[in-house]
Amino acid sequence: MNEDNKFIRFDWAAKRMLRNKANFSVLEGLVQVLIGEPIKIVEILESESNQDRDDDKFNRVDIKAKNSKGEIILVEIQQTRELYYLQRILYGVAKTVTEHIHLGQKYDQVKKVYSISILYFDLGRGADYIYHGQTKLIGVHTGDQLQINTKEAGLIKMVSPEDIFPEYFIIRVNEFNAVAKTPLEEWMSYLKDGYINKDTTTPGLKEARERLLYLKMSDEERRAYDRHLDNVMVQNDVLDTAKDEGRAEGLAEGRAEGRAEGRAEGLAEGRAEGLVEGRAKGRAEGRAEGRAEGRAEGRAEGRAEGRAEGRAEGLAEGRAEGAADAMRDNARRMKADNMPLEMITKYTGLTADEIETL
Repeated sequence: MNEDNKFIRFDWAAKRMLRNKANFSVLEGLVQVLIGEPIKIVEILESESNQDRDDDKFNRVDIKAKNSKGEIILVEIQQTRELYYLQRILYGVAKTVTEHIHLGQKYDQVKKVYSISILYFDLGRGADYIYHGQTKLIGVHTGDQLQINTKEAGLIKMVSPEDIFPEYFIIRVNEFNAVAKTPLEEWMSYLKDGYINKDTTTPGLKEARERLLYLKMSDEERRAYDRHLDNVMVQNDVLDTAKDEGRAEGLAEGRAEGRAEGRAEGLAEGRAEGLVEGRAKGRAEGRAEGRAEGRAEGRAEGRAEGRAEGRAEGLAEGRAEGAADAMRDNARRMKADNMPLEMITKYTGLTADEIETL
């Protein structure tokens, strides 16, 4: 970047320069673009990271300001990842609310808080580079928004809960990749790349062009600023290296665990499938063998039973035929002895026609 168009990073400016009342307009411009209405900052309040520290490179930067309505604006710039980040900003907002009302005061002294987080690390998952959250009370059945009465300047008026409850802005700087066309996009371009259009009319950026120019810094300020940039680069490199190493280790562990789990699952599935297939094949083979054995046994048993039944039937038939032949012989002898036909029929059981043929 051309030194004539090189601007100081916003995190450095927030810590070293924007607390000066002459530079309030830069911060006012950012807040105005976010909330959509002009604001006037009247003072910078003390916050836990306002003080200069030797370990500045690892420290977050925040500004706590009060506007002309008495509302509190928390602007935080953070470089490093934090696991419970949302919980911390919630705690910070809650602490701010309680710090600015004293015991015994009425609750009308509770002021709205705007929490603006400018993050140079990846927070969660999402496709957008800016997220906005506010509290609205919606009817469960009707879908309408609840309005409540409040007293302001001696008058009763209706307000919405979002006018009272804290409002949050999460700005994920690294996710911005668009060409700057709107005031918000121009601010994003400055926050990410330090670029400000020379013809800008965006609130706060025109003032930033005049007051945050690198060449306007003293030699001592430039050396301190350059050290800050070096520290940020080293810090980011350390974090990226740790992230890459963590990915590599996780990938190796994941593969090893995946192979072990795959073997166990494959063994279990193979056993189950083998059992099913074995049962099916066993049943089929058992049926075939059973049919063959059954046929053989059936044939043998059938032959034996057939022979036995044949013998019995032949014996019975032979006996019957023998008895019939004996009767006919008796009838012949009785006929030869000239016995009456009626007597021969009575004692032999033969019919008269059968006797006549003898």
